[in-house]
Amino acid sequence: MAARWSKARVLRELKLLANPRVREKMAYFGVRVAKAFGISTPLLHALARRIGKNHQLAEQLWSSGIHEARILAALIAEADKVTPQQMERWASDFDAWDVVDACCCYLYAAASPAWHKAESWSRRPEEFVKRAAFSLAAYVSYKDKKASDAKFERFLRIIEREAPDERNFVRKAVNWALRNIGKRNLRLNRAAICAAERIRRQNSRSARWIAADALRELRSAAVQARLRQA
Repeated sequence: MAARWSKARVLRELKLLANPRVREKMAYFGVRVAKAFGISTPLLHALARRIGKNHQLAEQLWSSGIHEARILAALIAEADKVTPQQMERWASDFDAWDVVDACCCYLYAAASPAWHKAESWSRRPEEFVKRAAFSLAAYVSYKDKKASDAKFERFLRIIEREAPDERNFVRKAVNWALRNIGKRNLRLNRAAICAAERIRRQNSRSARWIAADALRELRSAAVQARLRQA
């Protein structure tokens, strides 16, 4: 079934789904890319289900440089075939938060190099590569049920280190990772709250925002009640 889908056919399908209104709204949501059709997320997911998993086709679609084709590539690629080298190649093309998050959510979170890349990308200067580090940590926090607390405690130190980054797409992902780690269990909740308190004392507007927002959720009655019942 998957073999009948070629790169050319998929690109034709994407063109048919193109919507000028969606394309116009992309900048409003912070997506500013040169090559895009303007296709809603539900339509991309529906097309991905029709195609099925196809790692080779995913690579071909990524190479097209078209925004929606790259999101689709993340949806149909196979996590068990992902290599560190492929992750680096794709990361070098990251140019929008939604592509980053699609890769991290639907592909990288289940790939074996996930933890190593999250740690190494956290030191990278490129805005969207650094976002990928924290987006990946955020997704792994609730997708990887078997990961040890120690891994997340180590990553909290990375979050503290990178909290002063003022770039919007980085600081939001740092905050997201902190909150998700802190909602994993009671032990990590306490560790995340302690990390947030230290972050709040940093001399950075970004760090103060990250800490205040995270503490509000992590200390909330709803989160505390859920963790105690787990």
